Amino acid sequence: MLLAVGSLTVIGVALGGILGTAARLLAVKVDPLEADLQALLPGSQCGQCGYVGCAQAAKALAASDAPPTLCPPGGKAVAEAIARRLGVALDLSGHVDRGPEYAIIDEELCIGCTRCLKECSVDGIFGATKQMHTILTESCHACGKCITVCPTDAISMRPIPVTLNTWHWPKPATAH
Repeated sequence: MLLAVGSLTVIGVALGGILGTAARLLAVKVDPLEADLQALLPGSQCGQCGYVGCAQAAKALAASDAPPTLCPPGGKAVAEAIARRLGVALDLSGHVDRGPEYAIIDEELCIGCTRCLKECSVDGIFGATKQMHTILTESCHACGKCITVCPTDAISMRPIPVTLNTWHWPKPATAH
């Protein structure tokens, strides 16, 4: 019994040491600027910016290959935070901030083609082939990809209504 426990302890300590050494030697160096920029992005991985996910967008921002306004779901607040972090001037003259939105399906127009199901990156659309679909508004991040593939224009964007759960006290302006 003691031999078995002792041998398992030795194996565990040896493998733990090997894994610890390998973690230090094979660690991938992460640019702190990329990590900061990725933390500023919403993390919805919607692809509206033209990149696969927020990590790739942060890498492009750090390399100055993308403008600070690349994230449509983030809106004006994220663009300003990114510009502040990068230390660049921000031109928001052409930017339209729609505010928080979600997609909704007009069930009378939905034909059940399932194109929107395949396009939703958060699996927020429920339905089956040739059946009516519906959107779980809590998971929708307003990427709008479902709107572009809908053949009947049954999907539209609506602003999130102000309720007791969604209302926030506006922050006072800071004195400069």
